[in-house]
Amino acid sequence: MPSPPVAKKIPKIDVVHGDVRQDDYFWLRQKDDPEVVAYLESENAYTDAILTSTEPFQQALYQEMLGRIKEDDQTVPYQRGAHFYYLRTEKGKQYPIYCRKQGRLEAPEEVTLDLNFLAQGHPFLALGGYAASDDGHRLAYTVDVTGFREYTLYVKDLRTGQLAPERIEKVSTLAWCADPAILFYVTEDHAKRPYRLWRHRLGAATDDLLYEEADELFRLHLRRSRSLAYVFATSASLTSTEVRYLPATEPGARWAVLLPREKDHEYDVDHGGDLFYIRTNGGGLRNFRLIVAPVRDPRPARFTELIPHREEVMLEDVDVFADHYVVHEREDGLTRLRVTDRRDGASHHIHFPEPAYEIDPEPNAEFVTSRYRFRYQSFVTPSSVYDYDMSTRALTLLKRTEVLGGYDPARYRSERRYATAPDGARVPLSLVCRADAPRDGTSPCFLSGYGAYGIPYPVTFSSNRLSLLERGLTVAVAHVRGGGELGKRWHDAGRMLAKRNTFTDFIAVAEFLIKDGYTAPDRLVIEGGSAGGLLIGAVLNLRPDLCAAAVLRVPFVDVITTMLDESLPLTVAEFEEWGNPKIPEHYRYMKTYCPYTNIAAQRYPDMLVRTSLND
Repeated sequence: MPSPPVAKKIPKIDVVHGDVRQDDYFWLRQKDDPEVVAYLESENAYTDAILTSTEPFQQALYQEMLGRIKEDDQTVPYQRGAHFYYLRTEKGKQYPIYCRKQGRLEAPEEVTLDLNFLAQGHPFLALGGYAASDDGHRLAYTVDVTGFREYTLYVKDLRTGQLAPERIEKVSTLAWCADPAILFYVTEDHAKRPYRLWRHRLGAATDDLLYEEADELFRLHLRRSRSLAYVFATSASLTSTEVRYLPATEPGARWAVLLPREKDHEYDVDHGGDLFYIRTNGGGLRNFRLIVAPVRDPRPARFTELIPHREEVMLEDVDVFADHYVVHEREDGLTRLRVTDRRDGASHHIHFPEPAYEIDPEPNAEFVTSRYRFRYQSFVTPSSVYDYDMSTRALTLLKRTEVLGGYDPARYRSERRYATAPDGARVPLSLVCRADAPRDGTSPCFLSGYGAYGIPYPVTFSSNRLSLLERGLTVAVAHVRGGGELGKRWHDAGRMLAKRNTFTDFIAVAEFLIKDGYTAPDRLVIEGGSAGGLLIGAVLNLRPDLCAAAVLRVPFVDVITTMLDESLPLTVAEFEEWGNPKIPEHYRYMKTYCPYTNIAAQRYPDMLVRTSLND
């Protein structure tokens, strides 16, 4: 077996709040240094050498997984204005092709954007924004060909196929106004923070700067209301929001602030008729409530509450239509849909029978419609697109992702269980295994977690996962604190000075799986990416005996050094998630869990670390 490469040590001494820190590997940050590149190449060579014996198995798995994927496929078309929009994939092509049809689905296809054509001559391509003007004649879109999330805005005339001369760099979001010659867009600063709002008239040599977000904690986002009546510019930190709005027919008007920003007050807004629909958690009502305000006078004194705050239910999202609105509610970790008739206030719920699942809205671009479209999936149900008639309550399956080679969901069992954390908190976990899987500790298990930013870990279908399940693995997800599965307080209980709960929750889930016979320590693999990589790194330091192996994907493991460097993208904006180590209390707490800081002279499980030179 080859010996692993050993990085040289170049001590760097820092003193933080009187605490002397020595970092022997700080020099590895210099990604253009030939020695750094050489070291990384030696790590890659070592990995290749270690995994050489598994290459036939890797290739067999790859072919098996590829054989389940339908490469020639198409999304369900959605209507916006006079056109039906969709994208399709073709066998042998790396990128999707964006298309539309005018008036009816039987009409001739019009290709609006072929990403394979745009990618020619570039090693990488990613599509960001994609928005047609109200008259359908122009398409504004953004693409990144660098891999560094540096998006450039282009405008294409869909009648002629010609590009306008505009090339606008560093664009994050965009929105058309009602005039098809005018659009708004937001640009990023040097730290990739969206912060400037601009108005652009096609063909103009200069653009108008309308607003600059000066607070480095806040990021600016632009969107058009489904009603097409308003454009919203949202300034948001991780804990606070401020929304500006403008009638889409008045691009030269003054942007008005809906509700001034306040500490620990997040809100978002949609529009319907003469009302703004506002989802707000102001006043300490962390799980949000739904209120409406008159468009002509949206002061708090004019608010009317539609859905009150509930400690046990998180109000996640609101979609407003001409005659109805749909609310995504999350209770006990699971999403349900609540449909309300705007005309008489009558409400009903759409319930789903599986123990764990995921629901996401589809584009739903039309305002005047009785149909609500959403995507449903679970560990055992492939991604499925439904139309729900909000008036008749009829549910129609439009498309279910095809699994080639035959797929029988009855072969698998999905469960939702709960582990008990050291402080008594009930931590949900979702798992899937073969229906005949034993509960005697002999099954290998792959346990994942994330637990940050209030983001719930989605329970989704993967045809690739079938290769693991068929070989007897149990696949599980720990819905730990720091995520959003149980609402904002679940997030609060796993961030800032409560971050260690994320790690002890994960350990509790692993111990539950072992105690209940789903697996054993020598058959358990744990996995996490980015902030989930922080989770796995901290768990490995706390309990290296917990598992046999670990997978860390682009892990956030040097928390203190990263959060001390305000020149890095995201650092300042994430003070509200991790804390600011320049504050002594925050520094001392971070030091108790930072994976890089707490590496010890102890035996660790085998690890596969996949990272990126530019992340």
